[in-house]
Amino acid sequence: MALNNPADIIHKAKLLVESDSRSEIRLNANGGNSILIVCDPMSENEYINKLVELLPEESYTIIDLNKCLIEFVKEHKSELIELFSLLQSSIHEIFKAPAGEESKDLFKEIITQIQAAFDKGKVPVLINSGALYGTGIDNIHIMENELVMKSAFPVLILYPATKEGDQLMFLGKRPASKYRCMIVQ
Repeated sequence: MALNNPADIIHKAKLLVESDSRSEIRLNANGGNSILIVCDPMSENEYINKLVELLPEESYTIIDLNKCLIEFVKEHKSELIELFSLLQSSIHEIFKAPAGEESKDLFKEIITQIQAAFDKGKVPVLINSGALYGTGIDNIHIMENELVMKSAFPVLILYPATKEGDQLMFLGKRPASKYRCMIVQ
């Protein structure tokens, strides 16, 4: 992947979010309402520092998915130990319950934090999305969530990926879904 200046990439995303014509995001995102800010995984911390520096707190809320995962595990430690032994063949269901099932899970916690940002009139910015790898929660689940799709504000996702030909590879490992998002790189 070509080296890009994090400040330039973040500025491009910020211009899209703050433009009068946010419909460009939905058009380019197949009706979605998310922007992936693609960064080389080795440069992720540099991008995070620039996001914190360049996005004003009165308009943006940074949601650290690594912290979400750690807090979820701390709060549900005893339940998780039991679930790990019960769901050995379906470990991913510990972090994202099957559709229609009512239980506390990491996915619902993330959506709750996104909702809180929207309720404050702020744009949610998800960082450390690599923390979701192996949880059964893919970025597409967030991008296709009804709350995100219908919001007046888009969701920004810092997306550590490499490029192989025309294909983005999340963390250099898994092909990325580009369906419900606009890509900024």
